[in-house]
Amino acid sequence: MVWRSASVSERKVSHFAKMLGVPRIIALLLVRLDIEKDQEAKAFLHPRLKHLDDPFNLSNLAEAVQRIRQAMSANERIVVIGDYDVDGITSTALLVHALNSFGIYPDFTVPRRSGEGYGLSMAVIDRALNGKPAGLVVAVDCGTNSVEEVRHIKSQGADVIIIDHHRRTCEEPISAILVNPHVNDGEDEPWKNLCSVGLVFKLVHGIVKALRQDGDKTAFKIELKEYLDLVAMGTIADLVPLVGENRILAHRGLKMLESTRREGLRALFQVSGMEMGHPITPTDISFKLGPRINASGRLADAEVSVKMLLSRNLPHCVDMARELDLMNKERQEIERSIVEEADAYIEQHLQGAFGYVLHNPDWHSGVVGIVAGRLSRKHNTPTIVLGQEDQLAKGSGRSVPGVNLVEVLGECSDLLESWGGHPMATGVSLDTSNVEAFQAAFDAAVKQALEGEPFERVIEIAAYIAADDICQEFMDTVGLLNPFGEGNPEPVFGLRRIQLAKGPEPFGANHFRFCIRSGRGTYLSGVAWKKADNLPPSGAFIDLAVKLNWNVFNGRRSLQMELLDWKLS
Repeated sequence: MVWRSASVSERKVSHFAKMLGVPRIIALLLVRLDIEKDQEAKAFLHPRLKHLDDPFNLSNLAEAVQRIRQAMSANERIVVIGDYDVDGITSTALLVHALNSFGIYPDFTVPRRSGEGYGLSMAVIDRALNGKPAGLVVAVDCGTNSVEEVRHIKSQGADVIIIDHHRRTCEEPISAILVNPHVNDGEDEPWKNLCSVGLVFKLVHGIVKALRQDGDKTAFKIELKEYLDLVAMGTIADLVPLVGENRILAHRGLKMLESTRREGLRALFQVSGMEMGHPITPTDISFKLGPRINASGRLADAEVSVKMLLSRNLPHCVDMARELDLMNKERQEIERSIVEEADAYIEQHLQGAFGYVLHNPDWHSGVVGIVAGRLSRKHNTPTIVLGQEDQLAKGSGRSVPGVNLVEVLGECSDLLESWGGHPMATGVSLDTSNVEAFQAAFDAAVKQALEGEPFERVIEIAAYIAADDICQEFMDTVGLLNPFGEGNPEPVFGLRRIQLAKGPEPFGANHFRFCIRSGRGTYLSGVAWKKADNLPPSGAFIDLAVKLNWNVFNGRRSLQMELLDWKLS
């Protein structure tokens, strides 16, 4: 790995420290986030719901609110179609719950991955409509590129609203009310990077605001902030940048999660080994809550997760949460097997490739996205992993920083049946006869994107600190920048000329623990995940690149370093 610590303007750091009244380390980290303006720095450090922009500033949101209000007034049948990942599930649950508050009970569904595929497919449309007339179909977290599917819905007499954040890959305009900032809005809008659940929150905000202006009594009883637990879940799980309005929603939403009144989430906490009332971190969503919600969509029927989030029956929610937990364990076993097979193929056939395309008709389509993510991180290489349904190879891709998968796949589009998603994560389908040609085209397109140089993982050192600096006060100070995530990465700190207090202790599947001693004579413990094949020497002076976090075990909290890399001083 390459360590890099870019120089910053000391004048700007000093200015922020004085203007904001914060320690220098906070000012330094703000400058490293390329924050330039004083007001931007204040808003970042103190995110407030009142800083959210007027929802009606989103293109087409006013039209969407008007059409939904029309359907509510006329008691039309409303059908909500979501998607089967955390963003799609929380989007569906939020919209349905909000409409329920007004006495409107829409039908809802999400695709069954096996047989119906991804997004707004013909199969899920027909199942959702179920041969009955509907006045309005609302698609959330899908539909931006579903031109033919929208025509199919409209041919059956229903209007269509699409609330989505996926990039457009088709040129033909869609005959629906489309709320999608990546299609309709400018680059600098504070809501530009909202995922679908954030956009649905904006939609619900718009509905409530419009009804309050008309004197609707129910609208005045709705506390919009109570939906932020769902918004935080979808936002963090979907890996959108935690800046702008995403930062506000995630920051406040994590607080709401700590004391959520949603029985489904309480049940999910229980099976995930989490306790109510304790601080919730993005890591808890990424590694505990999110995977269990995702498991239903990957292996079975994601409606289980939606129903759990909507239910007020705690025992029933616990049963569904346990079902999700079992699915997640099954998913982990399937994933582990596929990763082993894929690693062996890479070792034998793809050495030196700039981009990987891996295909096996026996691989479960529900876990290929997770596998692609693990392989791309492990090999520092953009990776597409494909299963198979009939004559179509279907799967997901995950990228590395600096390679926009949407643009790369655009270079290969003549070989693809469908594709779309985000710069770092995409879905793909193609005829199996084109897989070999796609492998070559994808590798060439990634090579071009990287300008012929293999991707090299870089560790950005936010600041070099002394071991004596690491204490609760320092952690509390750095914690002012929470939540960390995409666009606001958890800072990596460098420590120079450190000696281990004792030899590293390997444990588990290739991990090790270590310990250093500060100048005050106190000991600081650390852990290195999957790095036991490169143990640091205990007698030499070494430099460490670490993240700092709290380790909670048996109700006790202790400060812990997470080692990312080491090198001889």
